Amino acid sequence: MTTKLTLTVEEEVIKKAKSYAKQTGRSLSELIETYLEALTETSPENQQISPKLKKLAGSVKLPVDFDEKKELAAYFESKHL
Repeated sequence: MTTKLTLTVEEEVIKKAKSYAKQTGRSLSELIETYLEALTETSPENQQISPKLKKLAGSVKLPVDFDEKKELAAYFESKHL
């Protein structure tokens, strides 16, 4: 069940938030709800993956033979040598 909520927020913050919501294809209500959910999570299991990360899930396609450990080792080797 959804409930209407009235907030008092600086006008400039609202403008920026509306612009951000539009750019990301979400509503301002969705942004606020997601933030409040994340803020009030109490279970450590639920905090492992942020809502932002959940939205990204599936957006990157890796090759079937991708070896994460090998790539990570190569990255650190090139970075620190």
